Amino acid sequence: MGDFSKKVGDKVHEVIIGQNEIMQLLLISILSEGHTLIIGVPGLAKTLLASTLARVLGLSFSRIQFTPDLMPTDITGTEIIQESNTGERVFKFIKGPVFANFVLADEINRAPPKTQSALLEAMQEKKVSYGKKSYSIESPFFVVATQNPIEQEGTYPLPEAQLDRFMLSVNVDYPDYEDELNIVASPPRSISPDIKSVTDRKELLEVQDEVKSMPASKKVVNYIVALLRNTRVDDTKIDFIKKYVEWGVSPRGGQYLLLGAKARAYLYRRPTPSIEDVNSIIHSVFDHRIIVNFLAEADGISPAEITERVLNDTN
Repeated sequence: MGDFSKKVGDKVHEVIIGQNEIMQLLLISILSEGHTLIIGVPGLAKTLLASTLARVLGLSFSRIQFTPDLMPTDITGTEIIQESNTGERVFKFIKGPVFANFVLADEINRAPPKTQSALLEAMQEKKVSYGKKSYSIESPFFVVATQNPIEQEGTYPLPEAQLDRFMLSVNVDYPDYEDELNIVASPPRSISPDIKSVTDRKELLEVQDEVKSMPASKKVVNYIVALLRNTRVDDTKIDFIKKYVEWGVSPRGGQYLLLGAKARAYLYRRPTPSIEDVNSIIHSVFDHRIIVNFLAEADGISPAEITERVLNDTN
């Protein structure tokens, strides 16, 4: 990997054992100015990884624990009455935890839709509206939301339109054998107070601009469009897709796929993204955007299998 990825990765691994793939995907999302949904069972260091990464990147960090009784104002903030210097009573807006560079939304599917939408609106608009005023969120702004795939009772699954606002959806699995040996032999970890940042907000914004301005070949762009169209029933010639897909990937998914490929190329110090960069992140971009039909559910066909078929059959 390139210098940026190496210096960040080395510092994060002072706290985190393993998790190389998820860390790379988080970096790709950060450099692309996107948001990430992490799906994994408890105990896989999702929260520790996010908070450590925020500190290493020199970003302000906040964690929101989503619960059924969480209100939208618990996320965005609210107005209170204060007495001014002249003795008048005035309203003052107190910013909520969403006003941070790096926001961890823990178990986002625990809160009702109204509360979820408060965060998702901020993700999309990078601002919060309260009354007649709008309050901008400082860039960079990055949200990592987590979901527990085991417990579904009493949860509120994110609608497809809201899932589309996440650039990446990542499934975190158990560590491999060697990493688990090291984890079990180590005491439970928390962020060390002496973990120092290796970059800052200014450098990160510059890197994001470099990623956005990176050129992409016509071959790569055409390949991404072919992938997109092959996920759609009306456009594809793949019978498997026609049989099992209800809705394919939107153009926004194609934009994120190209941007993510650029970010990956940057991490590996390449001047332009390749087909390999596209293929390596396609599941994280496509899987949560593909809606399968009833027949697919009956036959046990997952969105990941649809993506894999599209990948194999697109020339």
